[in-house]
Amino acid sequence: MKSGGDSTTIDVEARSPSKGKGPVLAVHHVKEEKGGMKRGMAIIDLVLRIGAIVAALAAAATMGTSDQNLPFFTQFFQFEASYDDMPSFQFFLIAMSIVAGYLVLSLPFSIVSIVRPHASGPRLLLLILDLVALTLATSAAGAATSIVYLAHNGNASSNWLAICNQFGDFCRNVSGAVVASFVTVVTFMFLILLSALALRKHH
Repeated sequence: MKSGGDSTTIDVEARSPSKGKGPVLAVHHVKEEKGGMKRGMAIIDLVLRIGAIVAALAAAATMGTSDQNLPFFTQFFQFEASYDDMPSFQFFLIAMSIVAGYLVLSLPFSIVSIVRPHASGPRLLLLILDLVALTLATSAAGAATSIVYLAHNGNASSNWLAICNQFGDFCRNVSGAVVASFVTVVTFMFLILLSALALRKHH
């Protein structure tokens, strides 16, 4: 602005239209990064659950079809080994079927965690139910393991004879079922760890 012969200059501070938005953009970027990490963990959770379903169903199906007959003198008089002759194997079949059913029902909640990675409710629910299912699967696997060990090695103190020399197919089936159940147990451990990490990142 000019006054008479003198000139007076007024400096006007130029304001950037983005001034003051830097921290907001940074926070938004951090939230997007955390959301992407949680979504990735939720995808891993879904894949692990599908794998656990396969392992649990394999354990239940293998145990449920474990049956072998041995002819003795004639084809009309036979020795039979079946899973339903032993309460531990019956409990194993029921428990692993329940675990497999729960895993199938948990898939929608896992998908919700992918769609809404910041939602802590579904993740917390899965964590609690996974702990219950892990306990059930571990008890079933442990009970079946003790019987499989006796079937392979016997126990002289209690006059329990090893039967795997005669019932080889039966022992292979029940042993495979036990291995599949422990795969399910290990998978549950990873699922619980993922849920705990995801919930921790909410805070």
